Amino acid sequence: MGTASVLLRDKPFGVTSHDVVASVRRERPDAKVGHAGTLDPFATGLLLVLVGRATRLQQYLLRLPKTYRATARLGWRSSTGDPEGELVETGRIPPEPRLPVGRVRQRVPMTSAVKVDGERLYRKAHRGESISTPEREVEVYRAELLRSEDDWAEFEIECSAGTYVRTLIETLEDAYCVSLRRTAVGPFAVDRAPAEIEAAEALSFLPERSLSAGEAEAVAHGRAVDSEGLPADLSGPVRLTVDGRLVAVARCKGDALQPEVVLS
Repeated sequence: MGTASVLLRDKPFGVTSHDVVASVRRERPDAKVGHAGTLDPFATGLLLVLVGRATRLQQYLLRLPKTYRATARLGWRSSTGDPEGELVETGRIPPEPRLPVGRVRQRVPMTSAVKVDGERLYRKAHRGESISTPEREVEVYRAELLRSEDDWAEFEIECSAGTYVRTLIETLEDAYCVSLRRTAVGPFAVDRAPAEIEAAEALSFLPERSLSAGEAEAVAHGRAVDSEGLPADLSGPVRLTVDGRLVAVARCKGDALQPEVVLS
């Protein structure tokens, strides 16, 4: 494969997303490597690992919606919302466990990688600090109860990027997320892992503008091309390709497509 590709990896339990990236760096010491969307160590499932020039595409892949399988332990509370925290049994079990759908406001947990005052929250948490964390609005498209038995409930959740599933499970009150598996990121399913796809396929969810050889050369130098053939009200990013190969990602400015990320 080329020097701009995305790896679909099934992250195992107990390792960090950084550990997965580090293993790819050892396999490809000459390539820049990153990822698009952290998974906690206790979580498993699909991690998009970006290789080479595909690291420039992180912003587009991070925005993709996610699908999870989450198991809640009912009648218990966790200081971190997951199995790694201090656990307390309350015995209070909701008769009909239901998660909220639609727009939901969440407070960012102390265990997250979000930076506050220039430092990631989990580092503060490891020192025993506790601060008032920022809130964000996310969207839960679907939260289906798959099964419920005694003090366990399993859900399939489709949600926007940035949703904290642990925090969502805690809306059941006396419950915490005992297991979490990311089964899909946008159009990419964990069932495909392990796999390597070219950058053009990785952004196949974006509208496309095919370029001539001359236009491709202009785009490679950062020059705009016309938006011929695309909807007049298009405001989001557009992939620019030549012969099926991704050259750049652009955004409409009037009647022109101005490159904002150039791959070649």
